[in-house]
Formats: sequence, structure tokens, C-alpha cells
Amino acid sequence: MRRRLALLAVATTSLVLVAFLVPLAMLVSTVAAERATAGATAAAQSLAAVVALGDRESLGATLRQVNAATETPITVFLPDRTSLGAPAAWDPAVELASRGRSITMETPNGREILVAVQGRTGGTSVIRTFVSTGRLRQGVGKAWLVLGLIGLALLMVGIVVADRLARSLIQPVRQVAGVSRRLARGELEARVDPAGPPEIRDVGAALNHLATRIRELLAREREAVADLSHQLRTPVTALRLEAETLRDRDEATRVGEAVDTLERMVTEVIREARRFGHTGVARCDATEVITERVTFWSALAEDQDRPVRLRLPGGPLPVRVGAQDLAACADLLLENVFANTPDGTPFTVELVPRPGGGALLTITDEGPGFSHPVPVDRGTSGRSSTGLGLDIARRTAEGSGGRLRTGPSPSGGAEIVLELGPALS
Repeated sequence: MRRRLALLAVATTSLVLVAFLVPLAMLVSTVAAERATAGATAAAQSLAAVVALGDRESLGATLRQVNAATETPITVFLPDRTSLGAPAAWDPAVELASRGRSITMETPNGREILVAVQGRTGGTSVIRTFVSTGRLRQGVGKAWLVLGLIGLALLMVGIVVADRLARSLIQPVRQVAGVSRRLARGELEARVDPAGPPEIRDVGAALNHLATRIRELLAREREAVADLSHQLRTPVTALRLEAETLRDRDEATRVGEAVDTLERMVTEVIREARRFGHTGVARCDATEVITERVTFWSALAEDQDRPVRLRLPGGPLPVRVGAQDLAACADLLLENVFANTPDGTPFTVELVPRPGGGALLTITDEGPGFSHPVPVDRGTSGRSSTGLGLDIARRTAEGSGGRLRTGPSPSGGAEIVLELGPALS
């Protein structure tokens, strides 16, 4: 926009300058020619009295003095067709002037001025002077140069003014665009400081109102989610009481652990919902979280005769994801393995450092593999599930600066690679 306004200013100023300077340049050229012609005519007319009354010798002496002092040669043609002064031919123009008519003729080399003088014995005498093209255009080039410099200066001033005007318009627009991008990234505290023309200030005020309204709606939605999640505590408590009544203590312990996990997830949903508006840097040790979750699922894998291979790095692996989010993500991916492969199907969980920082979590099984295309969009499922598992994993990875990749494993089963970004310091 700034460049377009500058180009518009250049085009408009150029048109105005052309409309102004071209006629002015032509006028300067005309004035210079008329000035030179007027000077030569005055010099010729000043000799009229000498030509009409003087004798031949005094006229010749006068012409020699005049031609020595002027740059326009003067010739006097007498009635007997002889001439005095600067050499010149008796041409048709001189013939016309000898009939008593003063004229000015344009020639390829300049302008010829002929003054008819009456009073001499034998007829009409003619005073001829010639102004060359150089004399007619004397000073025109310098005047045109000055006009060109003035035009260029005016053009530069127009560009500077247009640039200042464009900047005063663009800066508020850029601020509105920047706040829009911040809102899109989830920074709902971002606001516009209205500036610029009234129309742009109205847009900024409308964007601020929209951000406030979005924040209110999200707060209301999250409170509703928190209330709904809080209502889940009652059935979770009932499940815990039922687990305590089981006669098999191992079974009761395993069910109790599952209920504890469910309760932790419900608590985290409530906390996350009511944490709206508070910013913080999420991070955790991926090695610790994945070890804990694979250990939890290993009990079920043992019951189903599923061989589990776990490969972990030798030390901590910090990632830009909260421990609860990563645990929930790992649970969803491992649950997919148990839900979509038959009992006895081996699977592998591998956690390695990611090039550039972060971690790569790879879960591979030797089951039937994915259907094509692999459903990773929210609410899309190739089976009877809700279709949210892979989408949650994808959003968790992208929120950390990574991504989710799915495809076939080397054995023909399914492979899910979760790329997690490095934890911020």
C-alpha cells in the first residue's frame, strides 16, 4: 500500500508538472526569441534616419561601427540595388521589402528582419539584419534546466509527502493486523491502540470489542466444561467404591489405579478449564512420563499376552509439553494399540532425542495396520470410536512445535511418530 501511494503521488505530480512545465518551457523559448528579435529590430530601426538622409560614405562608416559592436550583422540595400555593411544577397524577401513593406522572415538558420526606409532619392532603401538560431535560443537551455530541477524538486517533495501520508495510514493498519495475528495465536489480551484516520480507528475499536467478546465466550465455555467435568466426580467416586468391593485384591488394585488415573484426568480438565487467561511455560521430562505410562499399561499387556519393548534414552529429555498433557497423549496412543489390535500383538515404545531439541516418541505395533487414508482429523474415525484420539495427539505435538506422523510399520502394522518440541528455558 505504501508503494502504491508513492506511485500514485509520482504519477499525479508528474502529470501536474508536465501540464505546467511544458507550456512554461515553450513560453520561455518564445520570449527568448522575441527578445532577440526585438533587439535586432531596434538596432535596425535606429539606422533609419542615417539611411534616409546620410550620404553613402557616412552611411558606410556608421554601418562598420554598428557591425563591430553587435552580434547581429546589418546590411543596407540602396535603391540602386547596391549594398553597404555586412555582405548579403538580394533575395525575394529584400525584393518584397524594397516595395515599402517591413517584414520578418523565418529561415532554416534563423530569422531575417527587413526594415523599409523611405526618403532616399531613387526609391526605397532596405535595412536587413539577421538573428541566428543560436541567438534566438540564447538562455533557453539554462532556463529549461532550472525548470527541470524545479520539477524534480517538486516531484521529490510530493513523494516525501505521500510517503509520510502512507506511513500515517499503514502503521495503524499494521498494528490492527499484528493484533489480529496475536489473537489468532491465542493471545486474547492483545488490544489495538486506535490511531490514524477515523475509519481505521473504528476498525481497531471493533477488533478490541471482538477480542473482549471472544474472551467472554471462551471463559463461559470453559466454565461450562469445568462444571461438567466436576459432575463426573460422582460416578468416579462410585467406581472407586465398587473397586473396593472386589474380592480379588490384584483386580481391585488394578481397577483402583484405573480409577485414580481417570480422577487425575478429570481434575486436570477442571484445572485446565479454569486456568484460562493465565500463561505459563509448559514443560516436563518425557523420559519420566513415558516410563510411568508404559509401566501402567504393561499390566494390561501382560494380561493379554502382549510383548512390550520399551526403548528409552539414558537421561532426562525435557519437552515443551505439560506432564499431564503428555501422559494423556501417551495413554490415547497406547489405548489405540490395545483397542485396534488382537490380543497377543507385540508393540514397541521408543523415545529418542529429536534433532534440534525435543523428543521423538514412536509407537509401533505388529497388528493389521491403518486403514487408508489414516484418520487424523478431529471427529474422523475409521472405526466406531469418537475420532478424537489422534487429533488430540496431533494438537499436543503441534502445540509444542512438533507434529504427528502416521504410517505403516516395517512389519506391516501401524506406526505413530509424535514429534515434541524442546522445552523453553
